[in-house]
Amino acid sequence: MRKLIVSMWITLDGFVAGPDDEMDWLKIDDQLMRYEQDLVEGADTLLLGRITHTDFASYWPEVINDPGEPDEVRNYARRVHAMEKIVVSASGNTTPWQNTRRLETVDPDRISELKHGPGGDIVLYGSLTVIRALADLGLVDEYHLLAHPVFLRQGKALFQGDRPVPLKLASAHALPSGVVLMKYRPIHE
Repeated sequence: MRKLIVSMWITLDGFVAGPDDEMDWLKIDDQLMRYEQDLVEGADTLLLGRITHTDFASYWPEVINDPGEPDEVRNYARRVHAMEKIVVSASGNTTPWQNTRRLETVDPDRISELKHGPGGDIVLYGSLTVIRALADLGLVDEYHLLAHPVFLRQGKALFQGDRPVPLKLASAHALPSGVVLMKYRPIHE
């Protein structure tokens, strides 16, 4: 069975972006980029919300041939460009991008079908509403949290609400930048 993996860059106080979507706190190094490349090489599908899909579709295809970008960034761009993309969008107002299809909602039956289908893992970036819906349905297999050494004190939280999500640590690895990659699996009670 394919795993559905949420990969998220996060602050130590649980935010994934500033109040106005600021991401200027990121500490990106070669090992972080190697993790990202390895993640998409082991996967064959990206699952994205409409806004994240739009951001990716307007950015990554342009990076592929940008000589100003490092080789590892262009390689990552080539991989995500080639992958199947599934965008969750009720409105249907999605940005054109090769190999993209749309789901109208986070339908547990459709997500289960995807997970039981052939192919590599399914990676979910950004898309807080989609992540929260999948977590509530118990459909996330792993959370890869890249904790950056900063407290934002305000911003957009990965999770909201009052229901705990129990997790079991699978691994943790500190990167030279001070970022810690923690991989967790949900504990289904």
